[in-house]
Amino acid sequence: MIDPVLLRTSMGVVRAGLARRGLDVDVAAYEALEAERKELQGRTQALQASRNARSRAIGIAKGKGEDAAALMAEVAGLGEELRDGEARLAGLQQRINDFVLGLPNIPHASVPDGRDETGNVEVRRWGAPPVFDFAARDHVELGERLHGMDFETAAKIASARFVILSGALARMQRALIQFMLDLHTREHGYTEVYVPYMVNADSMRGTGQLPKFAADLFAIPEQGFYLIPTAEVPVTNIARDRILAAEEMPRRFVCHTPCFRSEAGSHGRDTRGMIRQHQFEKVELVQLVEPTLSYQALEELTGHAEQVLRRLELPYRVMVLCAGDMGFAAAKTYDLEAWLPSQGAYREISSCSNFEAFQARRMLARYRHRETGRPELLHTLNGSGLAVGRTLIAIMENHQNADGSIRVPPALQPYMGDMTAIAPP
Repeated sequence: MIDPVLLRTSMGVVRAGLARRGLDVDVAAYEALEAERKELQGRTQALQASRNARSRAIGIAKGKGEDAAALMAEVAGLGEELRDGEARLAGLQQRINDFVLGLPNIPHASVPDGRDETGNVEVRRWGAPPVFDFAARDHVELGERLHGMDFETAAKIASARFVILSGALARMQRALIQFMLDLHTREHGYTEVYVPYMVNADSMRGTGQLPKFAADLFAIPEQGFYLIPTAEVPVTNIARDRILAAEEMPRRFVCHTPCFRSEAGSHGRDTRGMIRQHQFEKVELVQLVEPTLSYQALEELTGHAEQVLRRLELPYRVMVLCAGDMGFAAAKTYDLEAWLPSQGAYREISSCSNFEAFQARRMLARYRHRETGRPELLHTLNGSGLAVGRTLIAIMENHQNADGSIRVPPALQPYMGDMTAIAPP
């Protein structure tokens, strides 16, 4: 959430920043709520002071043997009035919190202006898209020819937007997960963690999924759980309500989980194949860092995700998202987009974001400052390293052969029993 002090003292800065996202903040509504809060808080504090003064007077009167009945009646009346004021103040504070929780993060100054994906800016490219001397097939046709990708049976078991992988394709998905985890733990300094796949509402609020994106989540209301949309949620919440020692910073976590998304706002989009699924696998990178180092960390984290694509010989480009296309909690985001020959286009395979203190403020995730020793909000970052299903798709399409077989990238071969190709049966 945005710093409440900034909201109270520099609403113009907040409004200008969020206007870059295309959001017009209702300043009058917020200021009216704040004015009411100040007035009610002042009245409540005055009642508390008055009750305390009369309570002391009761003690003095009793100590002198005097009749304190009148004072006691006044205290009782003040107590009832105070309880009513405190209840009203709590309700008002909740309305203010709801207002603030609905505001997205302020874009970093380096984020380009723009309303949608057309305003995103390409930063760099790596690798050349393959040129085939045959008609390139998409991953659905390739998967069916390999007898390893079954959407029809998955739809019978569950619904659309699910898939059953089998044989060598299932093995490749598993191999990709292991390859990514090994790369990030052995070469990039991340600690692997295993986390719950279901979380409570506080965890969802902490990373910004609630209340804004409730419709995109799979909820289990009877038990009070949500299925995680990404490992970002449980992993980042490791720091919730904690003060990390300076010596513990920075923290780098890598985590593989399935992810569950209702895709409520994507009707009619990517309905063919595995691009947009209700259930998919992801290897997630999360960093908890000191504020002065978070933008350096963002560049490093993005580079770690890029290494996966390079090792797998997948052409890609890096885009910095414009203010209007960024996620709710992000202050700056790089998207990695892998080339898909069947679409003749680059498609997102990872988003790497710096949230600054936006999530940490919601979670009370802090660290002890090295010089002052005072607790301060840390900065959180995360990125896919990578989305496993989309990586599988990119390998299938970029490394396909005329006979429908798939070349296994050399980096992945040790994880697949030295298999060099997946061929149709």
